Amino acid sequence: MKRIRFQHLAFIAVAALILIGCGGVEKMKQLPEGVSFKLTPNPLEVHGNKVKATIEGVIPAKYFNKKAIVDVTPVLIYQGGELPLTVKVLQGEEVQANNQVINYEAGGSFKHEVEFDYKDEMFSSELELRFVISYKDKKIPFDAPYKLGKGVLATYKLVDIDPKPTMLKDNKFERIVPDKKEGQINFVISKADVRKSELTKEEVKMLQDFIAKSIVDSTKEFKGVSVSAYASPDGPEADNEKLSSERGKSTEKWVNDIFKKAKVDTKATNYVTVQSTSEDWEGFQSLISASDVQDKELILRVLSMYSDPAVREKEIKNLSKVYLVLAEKILPQLRRSKMIANINLVGYSDEQLKAMIEGNTYDSLQLEEIMYGVTLIADADKKIEVYNKVAAKYNDIRAINNVAYLYLVKKDLANAKVALEKAAASTEPSIINNRGCVTLLEGDIDGAEKLFASATNAGPDVKYNLGIIAVIKNQYPAAVEYLAGSDSFNQGLSLLLVGKTDAAKNTFQKVDTAKGFYGLAVVGARMTDESMVLNNLRTAIGKDAALKARAKNDLEFRNYFQNDAFKAIVE
Repeated sequence: MKRIRFQHLAFIAVAALILIGCGGVEKMKQLPEGVSFKLTPNPLEVHGNKVKATIEGVIPAKYFNKKAIVDVTPVLIYQGGELPLTVKVLQGEEVQANNQVINYEAGGSFKHEVEFDYKDEMFSSELELRFVISYKDKKIPFDAPYKLGKGVLATYKLVDIDPKPTMLKDNKFERIVPDKKEGQINFVISKADVRKSELTKEEVKMLQDFIAKSIVDSTKEFKGVSVSAYASPDGPEADNEKLSSERGKSTEKWVNDIFKKAKVDTKATNYVTVQSTSEDWEGFQSLISASDVQDKELILRVLSMYSDPAVREKEIKNLSKVYLVLAEKILPQLRRSKMIANINLVGYSDEQLKAMIEGNTYDSLQLEEIMYGVTLIADADKKIEVYNKVAAKYNDIRAINNVAYLYLVKKDLANAKVALEKAAASTEPSIINNRGCVTLLEGDIDGAEKLFASATNAGPDVKYNLGIIAVIKNQYPAAVEYLAGSDSFNQGLSLLLVGKTDAAKNTFQKVDTAKGFYGLAVVGARMTDESMVLNNLRTAIGKDAALKARAKNDLEFRNYFQNDAFKAIVE
């Protein structure tokens, strides 16, 4: 019995020596008065899918054992798991290591930076500090962690990932297309009668046929025939004036005979206009310039030096040898009546084009008629069907792009991608923008940004798309610039994220969506306007019940978590 008692006393003595050796390390498990920890920002915030924070601690004097090491581990606890962050190691002044020293007599302070990738589960979470003391060969954990912060502010995550595709709306369809046919009747010198030989010329016969058919064709709007009658610049000017007028009248009579044969009443509408030119010096100069006659340059010089018709004619006749050539080759071409029949080709009406496309009877239409007609169709599936046929038949980049556009509007990402693969090498900005939309919706932020940056010529929608990227990437000032004028939720969000609360409020008020009202509720919270918070949050949740779960844990509303009216809305 004495031996057993002796062994028992020896064990107690050893235990006592161990405690004495620890120098009161066990007491460090209880944080003393004067210790403090600060989290910045508090609550935590996520930007660019990263959470960055600074932890600062103040350790009072007479606390930190000279031979102890303390591991301070920030741990984020969230639904479904926990995330230990980078450990901050502190040591007493007699420890032989390279950690930050906390003096026993004076105490000390530390600063610790942490960073981690955000997951949606972390929206509702807690950040705590866990402490473990190392003393000699012992690990002594604290009895309880220190609660440092609660939740992560994730307002930028509200961004709508709704890139805007672009459509190629241009087409070359013209319902009314001007058309004309020309012909010319030549006259014998000093004569104004229309010779039968002139009427058998191919160009005159074609003109006659053109007029006769156009005047009775319902698809053509006949505008009339303009007659320009001329006399050559030889002989007295007064005679030439009379001659050109008579040539105009005889030509007009011949044209009117065409109308009579077509049984068209020319009394109701004057289809023929006549203009006469007494001496066609302009035509003369043009023919000389295009000819290879002798002394060509000399003749042109005479025309430039003299404006009086009589002087011109005299000077040119002085060139006797040349004048004979002119009288034979040039002047006969100027004794003429030039006729131009003008019509408008009238295309299908909107109603006709729409009916043909809806009835699948548009195979006879030209490409531009189809590309215009499809814009008259409301049904998106029918549009896709028509554009697909156009793309297959003509390999038209507009049709390929617009199929992708329509699929993107329908949120059919797979088919949009298939359509765009047909134009993978295209440099058309709208194609590139729409590829960017697909890439963004697939989650490739960097890839989408590169495509959008190459598609800025596709229009203002590309700026909106770049604005989404800027919000996601924590480039909020750039987002404000990109989204300016869009009057969208994302514009209001970008303004909120840069602290322009009033401007954000004005923008959200233009957005009649659940998120628009949610944004107004957040603005109300930041402006400490309780009624603004409650009224807009109530409307937002009424439009989208899924926002209730978010609002319940959204730290934007942390000052209202205990508000009975708030709880009634989110519970």
